[in-house]
Amino acid sequence: MYPRIRDLREDHDLTQSQIAKILNMSQTGYSQYEIGKNDIPTRILIQLSKYYNTSVDYLLGLTNEINPYKRN
Repeated sequence: MYPRIRDLREDHDLTQSQIAKILNMSQTGYSQYEIGKNDIPTRILIQLSKYYNTSVDYLLGLTNEINPYKRN
């Protein structure tokens, strides 16, 4: 369901454990997002978009534009 978060993580040569630590959560909890078992909370989507310098829309597959919008 959320293949882009897996692809971005792999493109940055990170493990699930490493990104889970950045998000202050367990590896198991994070893995549930990647496989689509759990929906990603807004707070986590925002953290991921900032970390990967992209938009939440890109993470959710609503756009193919990886570059982020201007941030306020």
